[in-house]
Amino acid sequence: MNIDLNDMEPGSNIIYSNEVVSIIAGVAATEVEGIAGMVNVPNSGLLGKNRNVTKGVKVEIGTQEASVDLYVTVEYGKPIQKAAHEAQEAVRKAIEEMTGLHVVRVDVHVQGVSFEKENKALDAGAQHAVLEPAEAETPLVEAAEETPVQEPVAEEQPAVEAPAEA
Repeated sequence: MNIDLNDMEPGSNIIYSNEVVSIIAGVAATEVEGIAGMVNVPNSGLLGKNRNVTKGVKVEIGTQEASVDLYVTVEYGKPIQKAAHEAQEAVRKAIEEMTGLHVVRVDVHVQGVSFEKENKALDAGAQHAVLEPAEAETPLVEAAEETPVQEPVAEEQPAVEAPAEA
């Protein structure tokens, strides 16, 4: 059964909760390449990064319009401006298609940079070097054998006399 919204009685409304629109916006934003995640909205009383996508979204909803503020972290090395613009468009499109609300603005607040993917790549490179030392120019075992280890020389310390009791 198809419902034509134009055939509804005057005064009838579909009312979306802020959480519903926040979820739509948060999911759409985090699917954009370069957006690492959502962070808590400043002054919300919550601290730190949160996996719950609604925590990084602030929405204002009218009967036919919505405005959105996104609080995101971006991936290091990715073009931030491109990721922010793509997030704006993805959020606008998702909300408009799913709810019929007209999105008047999407503001992206870049709150931080995530190095997580780069650190994983560095860790993978370090594991590669350890797992395959034969491919290195100087094998790790030979390098360790060539470097003599010097034992620390203990210096003689003067004896400390206990103070005399009076």
